Amino acid sequence: MNVLGGIETAVPAAKTGIYHGWLVVGTAFLIAFFGWGIGFYGPGIYLVALQQRHGWLTADIASAITTYYLLGATLILFAGGIFERFGARCVVSAGATAMACGAVLLTLVSRQWHVYAAFAVMSFGWAAMSGAAINIIIAPWFDRRRGLAISLALNGASAGGVVIAPLLVFLIGRLNFAAALFCVAALMLAIVLPAAAFVLRHKRANERDAADAGCDPTRAQASVPAPAAPAPPWQLSAVLRSSDFQSVSLSFALGLMVQVGFLTHQVAYLSPILGSIATAWAVSLTTLSAVVGRLLIGLIVDKCDPRAVACGNFLVQSAGTALLAANPSTPMLYLGCILFGLGLGNLISLPGLIVQQEFPEQHFSRIVGLIVAANQFAFAFGPGLLGFLRQARGDYTTALEVCFIVEATAAVIVIFPRVRHLVGRTPARKEL
Repeated sequence: MNVLGGIETAVPAAKTGIYHGWLVVGTAFLIAFFGWGIGFYGPGIYLVALQQRHGWLTADIASAITTYYLLGATLILFAGGIFERFGARCVVSAGATAMACGAVLLTLVSRQWHVYAAFAVMSFGWAAMSGAAINIIIAPWFDRRRGLAISLALNGASAGGVVIAPLLVFLIGRLNFAAALFCVAALMLAIVLPAAAFVLRHKRANERDAADAGCDPTRAQASVPAPAAPAPPWQLSAVLRSSDFQSVSLSFALGLMVQVGFLTHQVAYLSPILGSIATAWAVSLTTLSAVVGRLLIGLIVDKCDPRAVACGNFLVQSAGTALLAANPSTPMLYLGCILFGLGLGNLISLPGLIVQQEFPEQHFSRIVGLIVAANQFAFAFGPGLLGFLRQARGDYTTALEVCFIVEATAAVIVIFPRVRHLVGRTPARKEL
């Protein structure tokens, strides 16, 4: 069935040459591309432009950005229920429009409180286009290959940093701040809105990924999945008390706090040591490693225990921070950036894969929303924490040592339920 404007018309599924879920992955890639490009990598660029344009203190503008992330995290708490009620098409379309409007409003501000208002509008877009949204959009379409699908889609986030951020800088320099944001916002709406309208729809009963149908394409098209077993009633208190939920939420919140904190201070730490050109190469290596790491994990995670993969991911990043803190030589600093980058994107995709295994499918959207919201609350304070440690100790060594400890702690927390299972205490799965 095609769904356009709420009207469904029957179309034989077997006539489509490609499983529709992969079109959903492509659309999710575009959503992440613009969502992160404008809503995550963009604020640092907006901060500089607004400071130069109005002469406001950087700290005042930065506080508006922190408020933006905190408000976005609050909205993400409700993302699961909103997606379930209104559907991905409506939510993403509204979110993209809010993101575009907020970006354009930043070009019209004349007082500092206007900046808070513009970022408040943008926060609705961030909640509808960030990690929780991507997981929720893709989850119904894949089971066995969900890890690969989410990894491919979330590479759009890295691509947004590689393409949108430099594009904004170029357009601001060549045109002006207002024209640059208007062009990028218009481009987003011209691409995301049609893609959402034509691709994002409910999954039909006779649609299945080939891997979920025993790798038989004929069966994938013809078979009808069995009805899902009834889930226990949704109880927020039961979820919050679950040790499985706590271990996932806490470990990834710690990891993302370190991750965003380090990325914010990476240039400030490396520039005095490597110089500006070599630092730029280090940042590029970090971003490229994030793409490679996400693809590698996507290829293996569907065949492995995602908690074990997450544990390894944290340990790789902790090794990277250890090398960066030791600062033994320029090659080792590059290697530290590469190791840290390899785990960079996986902290967004892995929580949903763990939730898929350990909680009822019917509650997937709500639980992922809770975890992503907790992660965002945590990473909003990452840059400030590293800045405080740097100021207190006079350099970044102590800050990076703390990052190493936090990453190692996250690795222990995320794998603890498996260790408990091995010693004879089997955790409840698919229950609340």
